[in-house]
Amino acid sequence: MANNPRTVLFVCVHNSGRSQMAEAFFNRMVNSRAIAHSAGTYPGDQVNHTVVKAMAELGMDLSQKQPQLLTQDMLDAAERVITMGCNVEEACPANLVPTEDWGLEDPKDKPLDRIREIRNEVQRRVEALIREMGLLSRVS
Repeated sequence: MANNPRTVLFVCVHNSGRSQMAEAFFNRMVNSRAIAHSAGTYPGDQVNHTVVKAMAELGMDLSQKQPQLLTQDMLDAAERVITMGCNVEEACPANLVPTEDWGLEDPKDKPLDRIREIRNEVQRRVEALIREMGLLSRVS
């Protein structure tokens, strides 16, 4: 596993909002020194349209992203597994891997202004995670 990049997995139930935002922020900020994936236990059909709009305001295009089903292989490959406020036991069926829960509000059916607040909180937490993991980048 020495040749594999450090991997973080962001998990939420539908993989249509918070986890997609966290994946996008992480991958942009670490500049290929690590990689994030996101998945859901019951993935939705598409990424939340208002989340796509909120992320586009920051230059991140999630319009082509597709929610993914959480798999055991994803869990096994991850150095860190972070759930987004979906109750760790329910969102992460493999309790054999250490998880942490960020307790973030679900953006489903929220107005754009509220989603921006959630997005900004996701960004702050991803930045703190990257600092904690020693993956700081000069890329803004």
